[in-house]
Amino acid sequence: MNTIDYEKEGTVFDIQRYSIHDGPGVRTIVFLKGCPLRCLWCSNPESQNPEPELFFRPSACIKCGQCIPVCPTNALAYENPGFVDRKKCIKCGECTKVCPTEALKRVGKRMSVAEVMQELRKDAHHYRRSGGGVTLSGGEPLFQHAFAKQLLMACHEQGWNTAMETTGCTTREIVRDVIPHVDHVLMDLKSIDPAVHQAATGIDNRIILENALCIAALTHVVVRIPVVPGVNNNVQAISAIGNFAKLMPGVNTVHLLPYHTYGENKYELLGRPYPMCDAPNLTPEDMAPFKAVVEELGFNCVIGG
Repeated sequence: MNTIDYEKEGTVFDIQRYSIHDGPGVRTIVFLKGCPLRCLWCSNPESQNPEPELFFRPSACIKCGQCIPVCPTNALAYENPGFVDRKKCIKCGECTKVCPTEALKRVGKRMSVAEVMQELRKDAHHYRRSGGGVTLSGGEPLFQHAFAKQLLMACHEQGWNTAMETTGCTTREIVRDVIPHVDHVLMDLKSIDPAVHQAATGIDNRIILENALCIAALTHVVVRIPVVPGVNNNVQAISAIGNFAKLMPGVNTVHLLPYHTYGENKYELLGRPYPMCDAPNLTPEDMAPFKAVVEELGFNCVIGG
């Protein structure tokens, strides 16, 4: 029996309560920083860098100037485009401590397994009543695999159901080490075509597809397909992913996630351009032919989830 290291630390950027879309029952989602992919449509760009990030919200800034003298690298100035010189900023968070309106916010906090569990216990009665539990998301939770494993083990010690949202972009050794502690995996598959996947995410998909088969052999998997304009919003691409999912042991449900721009404002907060500024949100009508393809392949298909 493995001993749980409650002092193990990881970088968490959010803990979201009362979710009903990321595994069975009512769940708490723990968002971990760090991701090897750079998906053009990423709705959590603050999760990509494993280190803390700095948000600046211009609409909340009252130009009091209290933050400027406390910055150790002189990265803050009204003359700077976007106020924050991102090349100078070391994300130390000193400016956030004196900002009276939270126009400046440090995203990402080092937490121990014990500290995260203390937060999760606040929702334990919801897990018991609904058959819910804890979901790890990101970013890519397997990027912080050692921390994720200890946290999952601690959840299981409490009798809580565990789930993970993952791209599968990691090593086979990490998959075999961590996934046995996960009751439900929500597995993202974006494209079967390696060139399309490389262009859209910056990463080749070979190891992802290999790991998808391995993960499905280890635990219960729901396949999620983010349907993205210019990437895979065509019947051929969705059919190819569906046919691959048929090779994954035990997979009977596919979630189609229509592209949206809900995360666009976060790019502004990070001082970064949004890569898909011209892409339209996809409507239920847009998704209908893709749902039909997935159902023809024999899957239970859910729009969203």
